[in-house]
Amino acid sequence: MYNLGDIIMMKKPHACQNNRWEVLRLGADIKIRCLGCGHQIMMARAEFNKKYKKIITQQNEVHRDQETFYIDPRNIKSPNQLQQGVNLWH
Repeated sequence: MYNLGDIIMMKKPHACQNNRWEVLRLGADIKIRCLGCGHQIMMARAEFNKKYKKIITQQNEVHRDQETFYIDPRNIKSPNQLQQGVNLWH
């Protein structure tokens, strides 16, 4: 099955003619990003399972130089890390 960060193929290509997507969020809804144009789509898991075709690359096999839109999980920052030293509660 698919996991967070996997590169997957859908049954039909996106409008940009690319058929490669990165899984960004898993849950009741699934969020994916087109690796051709960067467009993000969120859909219900049942709908995704109907449109999903196969896994191209699993997250642990991704090389950042091959995937231009791939987000390295080590580089994801929480909101607290983005506001380093800024006091939001004056």
